Amino acid sequence: MEELYQVGAITQTHGIKGEVKVFPMTDDVSRFKNMKGLILDTGKERITLEVTSARPQKNLVILKFKGYDNINDVERFKGCGLYVTKDNRVKCEQDEFFIADLIGLSVTGDDGIVYGTVCDVISTGANDVYVVKTSEDKELLFPAIKECILQVDMEKNEMLVHVMKGLLD
Repeated sequence: MEELYQVGAITQTHGIKGEVKVFPMTDDVSRFKNMKGLILDTGKERITLEVTSARPQKNLVILKFKGYDNINDVERFKGCGLYVTKDNRVKCEQDEFFIADLIGLSVTGDDGIVYGTVCDVISTGANDVYVVKTSEDKELLFPAIKECILQVDMEKNEMLVHVMKGLLD
C-alpha cells in the first residue's frame, strides 16, 4: 500500500454549495489550489478528490471539490483527513525537507561519532530543531542551521552534523 502524507483535516461544511473548511497541516496553503490527487480517508473508504477552488479564511482553507455541489454531498466528510501520495507532495527547494522524511535518519558528526537517529522535529520561530535519540535513549537537540547541519543525504538515510562548541554540554 502506498504511503500517504496528511495535508489537512476537514473541520466542517461551509455554506450550502458543497464547500468545506479545512485545517491545513502544511505551511503552504496555496498547495490546495487545483490539486488533483487529494485523498479523503473516511475511515471506511478512501476517495480521490479534485479541488476546483481553494481560498484562505483565517487559519483555515475553504475547499470545493469537483462533483460535490451540495452541502449534503460533503456533510459526511466532517472530521476526515486529507492526504497526498509521495508523488503528489510539493517539491522542496534545495536544503528543504519534509519532516516525515527526516524522521529515522542516522545522525553522524563530522568527527565520525554516530549520535543517533532523528526522532522528532521541533518548530521554533527562528529555525527548526532536530531531536536525535541516542543508543542510550537520551535526546540531543541540533538546530537546523547551516553551521550545524552540514549535509542531509536521503538516499543514504543519513545526516552529517557539526557539533558546535557548547551544544552537547
